[in-house]
Amino acid sequence: MSSADLVRFRHSQAIWVAAIIAFLGALPLASVRWFLTPILLIPVAIGVWSWRAGTDADGTGLRVRALFAQRRIGWPEVRELAGDEQGRAVALLTDGRRTPLPAVRVADLPRLVAASGRNLDR
Repeated sequence: MSSADLVRFRHSQAIWVAAIIAFLGALPLASVRWFLTPILLIPVAIGVWSWRAGTDADGTGLRVRALFAQRRIGWPEVRELAGDEQGRAVALLTDGRRTPLPAVRVADLPRLVAASGRNLDR
């Protein structure tokens, strides 16, 4: 992917702030007993997820990123881009599957289509 025509969609950076506050708030509890220290992993996982998860789009396709995995979807595989009941964007694929697009809202769909460099059929 060329960074010149790459469009990135990420979650709000406020999640990072919340994860840091939650980590600092969990420190006193985790320091009481040794078996409570795994509590610190929850805000760390949320922080890493907010940094990593999202959707990247360019002329060749989409890259959907989650906490541990990513998936590449070429534009020929995308039949339609639509929204769900909560206002989140989903890609309807030619094989009938629905793939949620993390951090992409229905209002972002025009930017997503523009990143493809072509018109997608409905």
